[in-house]
Amino acid sequence: MPIHPLPQFEADLKEYEQEKADRETYERLKIPSTIVVRYGVMKMIGEFPYDGDAKPGCGSKIVVRTFRGVEIGEMLTSTCPNAGCSKSVTRQEMLEYIENSGGRQYPFSVKGKAMRVATKEDMDRQARIEQSKHALKTDARERARRLAPKVKIVELEPILSMDRITAYFTSEEKVDVVALQRDLQAHHKVHVEMRQVGARDEARLTADYERCGQYCCCKNFLKVLKPVSMRSAKVQKATLDPLKISGRCGRLMCCLRYEDETYETLRKRLPKRKKKVGTPDGDGIVVDTQILTQLVLVELDGTRQRVAVPVEELTDPTGRTAEDAAREKAQAERERQQAERAEAAASTSPADGSTSTRKRRRRRRKGGAKPEGSSPNAPSQSSTGDGPPEPKKDAGRPPEGEGGSETAGAARRKRRRRRRRRGPGGGQGGGQDGGGGGGGSEGPPSGDS
Repeated sequence: MPIHPLPQFEADLKEYEQEKADRETYERLKIPSTIVVRYGVMKMIGEFPYDGDAKPGCGSKIVVRTFRGVEIGEMLTSTCPNAGCSKSVTRQEMLEYIENSGGRQYPFSVKGKAMRVATKEDMDRQARIEQSKHALKTDARERARRLAPKVKIVELEPILSMDRITAYFTSEEKVDVVALQRDLQAHHKVHVEMRQVGARDEARLTADYERCGQYCCCKNFLKVLKPVSMRSAKVQKATLDPLKISGRCGRLMCCLRYEDETYETLRKRLPKRKKKVGTPDGDGIVVDTQILTQLVLVELDGTRQRVAVPVEELTDPTGRTAEDAAREKAQAERERQQAERAEAAASTSPADGSTSTRKRRRRRRKGGAKPEGSSPNAPSQSSTGDGPPEPKKDAGRPPEGEGGSETAGAARRKRRRRRRRRGPGGGQGGGQDGGGGGGGSEGPPSGDS
């Protein structure tokens, strides 16, 4: 008669073999020499040496001696290879994590020692301390109401050795709590430390779950609570309702900082609103954008229809792509540089066989070009003081010496200079003493008196 294995027996056998393999693996592991412990209500982190006989694993309760006294902490990992939990990390990895999580602001300490794995007596004593915290906190609030009305006691933390109590309080302004501290020390006969915290630390001490269904980040894993700017909320949220962007502490939610860099990178790829863009359905104006989906809502020019277009399909309003626009811009820049080089070459070369451009400019600054045959020291007609000169019929013609090289624009500039030299009136045929045709305005004569 054949023997058929039953499924339940096979499952039990696999579980037994797995437990046996784990037991053998645990026996081969060495005792860790240093372990990383989390302790206190503020979830501080410490790396302490350990010389006990037991092999603690991740999550084990450890009795540690810190700068505050003897208290109970929770083992996170070990920093030596082949440690008791078989999930150890190197010290370099731990220091890099601390540096990326806040650096010097990270609550990390190495001044202490892991004494032993917590026994049943240690856990029972810690449970009694936790049960007495409510009565201690109520009494402290009553004393604060009498001695320091502006102080709000948030939490009291006695440690396992009961030789220190830490009182966390909040206040809108800086207050003197020396009287309250002395009263608490006289009542409990132990050292009392008063620590003022902010709104985010208050949420870390008292809050539990957020609207996302998870533990508050400040209570779960965040150690450094950096400020969050309103700019992050404007970029990531479609609404700025305080009830939707604020956490349990009443401040902006810490998770707004997690994806701020990603949102900023995606936002730069989108066009601005009311910008003219081209789409496969025609040109239109940007109405709205979505950062995560990278979609652009465009209102078409002809039909006023609104279509959602991916940002990769957008082009210039003329149908050009971004590559075409870049090529045209580069071509225009090259043409501009060529024009500048040609103009510079023309300014350094002579305009004709006898007179250069630089000499003509010098003559114009001195008072205009002189016709051939005239003495350079002869006074001009406008400097005689007898009124403005009569305009010549051939004033707009180029001088004979220049061979017609001056353009019509140069002639117009000469006429404007002559009108400015005539005076404020600007009329022809001025009266005696330079007063005629000036519109009643009297000015100093242009020549020698």
